[in-house]
Amino acid sequence: MKYDVVVVGAGNAGLSAALSAAEWGATVLVLEAAPEHLRGGNTYFTGGLFRFAFDGVEDVTELVPDASEREMASVDVGSYPESEYYADVMRLSEGLSDPGLARALVSQSQSTMMWLKGKGVRWALATGRQSFKRGEVMRFWGGLAIEAVGGGKGISDRLFEQAGAADVEVLYEAKATGLLIDRGGRVTGVLIKDRRGTREVSTSAVVLGCGGFEANAEMRARYLGPGWDLAKVRGTSYNMGDGIQMALDVGAKPYGHWSGCHAVAWDMNAPPYGDRTIADLFQKHSYPLGLIVNVDGERFVDEGADFRNYTYAKYGREILSQPQRIAFQLFDEKTRKLLRDEYRMPQASVVRAGTIEDLADGLDVDRDGLVRTVREFNAAVQDGGFDPTVLDGKGTRGIAPPKSNWALPLDSPPYLGYAVTCGITFTFGGLKIDERARVLDTADSPIPGLYAAGELVGGLFYNNYPGGSGLMAGSVFGRIAGTSAARTALG
Repeated sequence: MKYDVVVVGAGNAGLSAALSAAEWGATVLVLEAAPEHLRGGNTYFTGGLFRFAFDGVEDVTELVPDASEREMASVDVGSYPESEYYADVMRLSEGLSDPGLARALVSQSQSTMMWLKGKGVRWALATGRQSFKRGEVMRFWGGLAIEAVGGGKGISDRLFEQAGAADVEVLYEAKATGLLIDRGGRVTGVLIKDRRGTREVSTSAVVLGCGGFEANAEMRARYLGPGWDLAKVRGTSYNMGDGIQMALDVGAKPYGHWSGCHAVAWDMNAPPYGDRTIADLFQKHSYPLGLIVNVDGERFVDEGADFRNYTYAKYGREILSQPQRIAFQLFDEKTRKLLRDEYRMPQASVVRAGTIEDLADGLDVDRDGLVRTVREFNAAVQDGGFDPTVLDGKGTRGIAPPKSNWALPLDSPPYLGYAVTCGITFTFGGLKIDERARVLDTADSPIPGLYAAGELVGGLFYNNYPGGSGLMAGSVFGRIAGTSAARTALG
C-alpha cells in the first residue's frame, strides 16, 4: 500500500486535510479507527457552530445565499473583525495562546469558511442558539452567527461525500498504531491494525487528525487530575490519544495546556459517551438566564460573568469539583421561553415545581440551603434593564459569587430545575506545530513528513476558549496540513 498522503482520523480536521491534499493531485488514504456506521469523530457530535472573522452582514450573506432579503433585513449580525477574534482567543487563554497559531486561525477563518462552502458544506443563521429578539430584530451576540446545516452530522456527511468525489480512499476499522521513519528521521509510513492484522502503509507524508485523549480515562486522570476519569465524554469513544502518543514516540514536542480541557454542563443522565441520535442536545447552555447550585443548594460560579460562548467550556470543570459531580440549573417562568431547544427534549433531566421547597425536594437538593440561597440572591438583585443580547450589567450586590449580568429574581413559578454533570469535549494539550501545520520535535525543528491538525494540536487553547473556534481551528489547520503534506509528497 503506497499513497502520497495518509491522514489519520476522519473528523472535520482529518477530512479537511484529505480534501486539501487531493486538490493538489495527491493520492490520499484516510484511516478511520471506527467502523463506517460510527465514523466522523467528535465532529459528528457537535452543534456545528463556526467562529470566523467578518466585517459585516455582507460577509455573512455570502455564506448563506439561501437566506431571503427579508430574512437578512430582520437580523443584526453585527461585525466580528480579526482584531476582536484574536483578542478573544488571547483573553480567554489568559495570554497563553501561541501567537502564531492564533493569528493563522483568525486570518484564515473567513477564507476557510468559503472553502468549506465550496466543498458542499451548507451554512445557516444560528438564530435558535445565538440570537435573542429585540423589538422586531433578531440580534446576534458573542461573535457567532453561522452554523452548519445539519450540525455536526451535516458537516461530516458533506465532507465524506466530497472525499468520495475526490477519490480519497477511506479505510474503516483501521487503527494507526505507529509511525515509520527512516534513518534521516523522515516519516515514511504508518503501521496500522485492522481486521486483517497488522501491516504497513508507505507514504511521503502523514497528517495526524485523530483527536485528543478525552475518551481515555487513564490519560484524563493522569493529565487533567483526580476525578476526571469519572467525567462523561460528549463525543466519540475512539479518541484515545493514539495520534499524540505516536508522534511523541518519534520525538515530537508535547505542547500546550495538558491539564486543561473543554468541558461543559451535560445532562446528568446522558450515557458515558456521545449518543449519535441525541448528539449535542444533552448540553445545557442557557444557564446565564438562571442560577446554578450544587446538592447543598449553594451557588458556586458567576452565571452571568460573560456571554455563554466565553464561559461554557470552563464551567464543566467547576461542576466536576462539586459534591457528587452534580449541579442544577434553575429557571422560572420569566425566562422559560428564552431557553434553548435542548431544554425541551424528552430526555432532559428536569423537575418542575410550584415552590422552591418542592423544587429542592424534587431535585434532592438540601431544602434549607436552596431556600436560603434563593432568598439571598433575590434580595441582592439590582435594578436595571434586562437584555440578553448585550452584557447588560444587571447584576447583584453583596453576595458571593456575584452574578454580573442578566440577574433576575427567581420568584415566578412554576420553577424548573435541570440536573447536569461534567461532559468533556476535547483536551487542550497535544503536539507542537508551526503555522504550516508541521509537527515540531523537541528542538523545535520540523519532523520531515509529519503534520497535524485538530484537537491533538497543543498551544492554541488554554483554560478556556471562544465557542465555535474548535471546529474552525480544525478546518483551518486541516486545510493547511493537507496542502503542506501534498507539497511535500509531490515535490
